[in-house]
Amino acid sequence: MSFRKRIYDIVEPRVGKERSSVIYDTFMLIMISLSILPLCFAKTYPIFHVIEIVTVSVFVIDYILRWCTADYKLGKGAWSFLIYPFTPAAIIDILSILPALSILSQGFKLFRLNRLLRLLRIFKFFRYSDKFELLWHVIKREKNVLLTVLGFCIFYIFVTGLIMFNAEPHISPITGQPTFASFFDALYWATVTLTTVGYGDLTPVTDIGRLISMLSSLFGVAIIALPSGVITASYLDELRSRRSHKNKPSPGQDKPSEDGNSENKPS
Repeated sequence: MSFRKRIYDIVEPRVGKERSSVIYDTFMLIMISLSILPLCFAKTYPIFHVIEIVTVSVFVIDYILRWCTADYKLGKGAWSFLIYPFTPAAIIDILSILPALSILSQGFKLFRLNRLLRLLRIFKFFRYSDKFELLWHVIKREKNVLLTVLGFCIFYIFVTGLIMFNAEPHISPITGQPTFASFFDALYWATVTLTTVGYGDLTPVTDIGRLISMLSSLFGVAIIALPSGVITASYLDELRSRRSHKNKPSPGQDKPSEDGNSENKPS
């Protein structure tokens, strides 16, 4: 086995099954978690600067190792090294590294952009976690059904918002404050009502508006339950499929006969 192939077996999740690959995946999950830890605090502490340098250094090394073994992953020969930087996972890796530029140069220190780019590191969890990979596989398999449900939700939000926008007064007769002053307000209300959240910052004041709100909430429960049922059923099917595949004997393995002896008997 070549040295680059050995590196690929270690850094690529679900390829290398040996202990070194598991240790590497666990180490990268820890680094990702540490890199997003500063985003949980409003203030900046000196330890965060050290965490940023260490984690970004690890991300850079990981990116270089993956780029050097891109031909094993993409299987396109020398073209793989040109294609890999434009793959979705590689783009996320690069954007995750960009916040480190604020350490090197003050010109790159755009605070909000910096934090938003760091948030992209969350998506790196999908590469190193089997659970995320399984869920992503289920979503891809059921994408047509989920897109259909999404289209129905958008249509329902638009129709409900349009009805409410024309049924409710734009100025509340009780408080004198604007209620559904624009169609966007109606769409916002329809969305939070569909998800049965209802923040209470925008509510109907007429009887017909409240009736529409009740009906929208009832239908919203049914609509939101559709994708949940699809994903749950597909998730369970995928788990059963993987377990059966894992327990399936290899082609060269002897199967025991009814009397307990191997079926492959010498002639």
